[in-house]
Amino acid sequence: MTVCLLTFGDWLAPSLAPVLVGVIVLAVLGTMVLFAIGLAGYLQRQTTQYLVLTIALGALVARSIVGMGTVLGLVPMTSHHLIEHSSDVFIAAVLLSLLYWSRPTGTETERASSEGHDR
Repeated sequence: MTVCLLTFGDWLAPSLAPVLVGVIVLAVLGTMVLFAIGLAGYLQRQTTQYLVLTIALGALVARSIVGMGTVLGLVPMTSHHLIEHSSDVFIAAVLLSLLYWSRPTGTETERASSEGHDR
């Protein structure tokens, strides 16, 4: 006799649950490693760019944890979609702002151009 301690509702077939849990565990672990690397970089450099990148990586960790909570039945599917897609927008906005803030200024662009002509 097999007893299943988790219920997944209508959205997940029990036969696919172990695969999904495995993928999400890897996602959580992977994003946690990336976050730790980003945090170490921020602690070493302590610049705004590293802080913003670390925040984006932290949001990826939170996103993965919400996914695991959904699979385990702790986060309702409606909340899952709201949180996951909102975090997608947040991460994209944070990364785009990082690109915007780190663009070269006029002086840096002129210097890079003149260095290219010297070759």
